[in-house]
Amino acid sequence: MQRSTRSSRIGSTGLLITGVALFAVPQVLGANVVQQLTSLLIFLIMAAMWNALAGYAGLVSVGQQAFIGFGAYGTIWLTQRGVAPYLAVVLAALASAVLAAVLSPLVLRLRGGQFAVGTWVVAEGIALLVVLDESLGGGTGVSLRGLNVYEPQVRRALTYWLALGFALVLLGLLFLLLRHRTGAALQAIRDDEDAAASLGVRVMPLKFLLYVLAGFGCGAAGALTLANTLFIQPQSIFGVQWSAYMIFMVLVGGLGTFEGPIVGALLFFAIQYQFADLGAWYLIGLGLVAVGFALFLPRGVWSLAGGRLGGSLLPVGYHLARW
Repeated sequence: MQRSTRSSRIGSTGLLITGVALFAVPQVLGANVVQQLTSLLIFLIMAAMWNALAGYAGLVSVGQQAFIGFGAYGTIWLTQRGVAPYLAVVLAALASAVLAAVLSPLVLRLRGGQFAVGTWVVAEGIALLVVLDESLGGGTGVSLRGLNVYEPQVRRALTYWLALGFALVLLGLLFLLLRHRTGAALQAIRDDEDAAASLGVRVMPLKFLLYVLAGFGCGAAGALTLANTLFIQPQSIFGVQWSAYMIFMVLVGGLGTFEGPIVGALLFFAIQYQFADLGAWYLIGLGLVAVGFALFLPRGVWSLAGGRLGGSLLPVGYHLARW
């Protein structure tokens, strides 16, 4: 058994170099490209967090929009009280992690379909509370006026760098978590929670850790979405379409793989850029593609690429050595 392979060492080095090089994007590319790449990074964060829950712990959530919306409106709430906008984005992400910790004793008692429905109900409840708060714009929406002090080019660059920083930190934390023995324990919980508990796996603490991490990541994604678009409405930021997007990216990219969400986010971004103007047909198309992958290629696109490379690009598990 071996942890890393030649392809994983090359892939890890390449991804690290790419991550560092991406910091130069605002200096060399146009404003529209920077804003679009910020959206791509937000999609990447969402996909990685949903894959962490469902792909590694079997927690299939359709309510992560609760933290996306909470992160966005948390940023508004903090800026209304004099907190600098970009500091508010970070604090709102941390507040989303606290919210996940508060909710965890309730939702983590649920399993399977009950967990999925329970997370969705929680998201709807938080959205209703926001709509009832007139100071947050009620149902009409609200703008992030605090960023008006920055020049548009500077604002786009700062938002991009913050999104890139969040993406690298979250992927790094997830990588370290999966490299540790907790990675195998989480996958044991995914495969059979009762059997894992009988072998001594601390099921609830590990599920709590992953749920809080996903809450933090999705809260950051919501806050960054606000910083990137400058305006939000409860119906959109708390919309279940976010869960649909996350499920699509992970299913198409590769559920339960580290690289899958990255591939899925790239594919989803390309599809959205080309076909988002088709309205309802665009959503129907996404659904049909997701169903097709679930039926005929359940391991996603990465299963094809990974097979050709002889393993993963990032050594998060163990592989049988070839002699």
